[in-house]
Amino acid sequence: MSKKNRGNVVYSTNKDFDYEEEYEEVETLEESKQELKVFVDRKQRKGKSVTIVSNFIGNTNDLNDLSKILKSKCGVGGSCKDGEILIQGELKEKVYDLLVNLGFSKTKKIGG
Repeated sequence: MSKKNRGNVVYSTNKDFDYEEEYEEVETLEESKQELKVFVDRKQRKGKSVTIVSNFIGNTNDLNDLSKILKSKCGVGGSCKDGEILIQGELKEKVYDLLVNLGFSKTKKIGG
């Protein structure tokens, strides 16, 4: 068991103690029901632009898969943090078009 899933227990002297795993598995909504928001952010990033896709409702595996698709189609790097997809650069239009083509029809662009 990984240390992250142990909760607040550091050590137990009880030989029969079993760590309780806390999983809150969220079911992923269909692409047509997702209301994703795409915007560019520069705050607290040393002036570098990052395109952010937020409001994804689903499990982390599906979020990572979507992130991998977007990063490969855009040809840039990025990551997933706190339920958001971070893509390096100002690619709001391209990411928006890719999401719409993938079936995320309720996607919105935020900002100018």
